[in-house]
Amino acid sequence: MRILLAVAATLFVNAAIAQGATQGVAQGQSAARSEAQEGAEAATPARMPRELLKPPRAHQVASPITDRFALRISYFMPSVDTLLRLDRSTGQAGTELLAEDDLGMEDKPTIARVEMIFRLRERNRLRVDYFKLTRYGDKMLTRTLNFGDSTFLVNERAQTSIDYRSLGFTYTRSVLYFDRVEVGAGLGIALLEAKATGEVRARNVKEQEDGVAPYPTFALDGTWRISKRWSANLRAQTFTAHLDEFQGSLSDYHGDIQYRWRKNFTFGLGYTSLRIRAESTSTDNMPGKLNQDVDGPELFIRASF
Repeated sequence: MRILLAVAATLFVNAAIAQGATQGVAQGQSAARSEAQEGAEAATPARMPRELLKPPRAHQVASPITDRFALRISYFMPSVDTLLRLDRSTGQAGTELLAEDDLGMEDKPTIARVEMIFRLRERNRLRVDYFKLTRYGDKMLTRTLNFGDSTFLVNERAQTSIDYRSLGFTYTRSVLYFDRVEVGAGLGIALLEAKATGEVRARNVKEQEDGVAPYPTFALDGTWRISKRWSANLRAQTFTAHLDEFQGSLSDYHGDIQYRWRKNFTFGLGYTSLRIRAESTSTDNMPGKLNQDVDGPELFIRASF
């Protein structure tokens, strides 16, 4: 009996030792796996909240928010109202006239406009736009007009023209920059040039004045990508100046809806309101007054990448 008990005890001890060794190996393997997982997690950098707010870098949806360059050509159909006064070189005020009524200029012209946008890194954009409006008048005058240093008499036939050009550069930086929404603020400068010409050929009388003025502006713009193909866009620029021999203001407001037909081509419908107020007493730079309102819809195509 003692021998049997001794044999049984020996077998039990051996079994316990074998089970303990097996458990130790399993625990060692589990601990090794846990340490490996912890090491991998430690090697992966934590994503900051700011990173989560940025648009994804891969598989971006093509939109004005992700475009690096864009060229837009617009067919602009505005209504134009122009108040013009050309003063004499002596400083005497000329006659204030409405170009559309008094000179017979077209009040609903059609205009082509061009705009380019360059994105500099993610949050910086430079917009370059060019606008040209040239109109002609040919009308029998219904009243006498003091037009610069010349006088055009009632019932005379006068040929006139007004040429207005604007070249603008606008920089904005995005203060909000998300996958679907972008809002930017910045500064711009518009180089304005205006030239007015009047002539009565029957008396060989001709008058011409021109002037150039830079207008710095404050700028805001915003984009909302409504869906994969549709987006809404707004922008505004404005400035007012009062100097010794000049006072004036410039405002440019625009809104549009864009449809992304292809990844690199867009069709759009928008509305633009452009208002210029300028009055100068300088005898060297178109003395007089020019108030012009240009408001209307526009159709455009846009190529981008």
